[in-house]
Amino acid sequence: MVLAERRGARRVRTRSEVAEQTEIGAVLINGLIRAQLGLALRVGLVVVLGLGALPMLFAAGAPATLTVFGVRLPWLLLGAAAYPLLYGAGWLYRRLAERNEQDFLELAGD
Repeated sequence: MVLAERRGARRVRTRSEVAEQTEIGAVLINGLIRAQLGLALRVGLVVVLGLGALPMLFAAGAPATLTVFGVRLPWLLLGAAAYPLLYGAGWLYRRLAERNEQDFLELAGD
């Protein structure tokens, strides 16, 4: 029973640390911001590498002349493959960002 009371006291204290913007609360918030920034940079890097690889692929020569369903491959990749990549990156980012926020809320005891 004593451990359960201590755990509840810790959650209230952590929540008040964040609400009162003490040094501990600032460290917790900075940790959340750092986690969100790291996530954004990683997802952004995947998108930049995915879309940045297309000009190199087109410069290779042979893929630029291929036709699929009567459409040249560069146009098909730019028109059909880029948007699912962007959608998937956005969906993944939102899901992982919400998970970071849930972890923060669990830590704060809300």
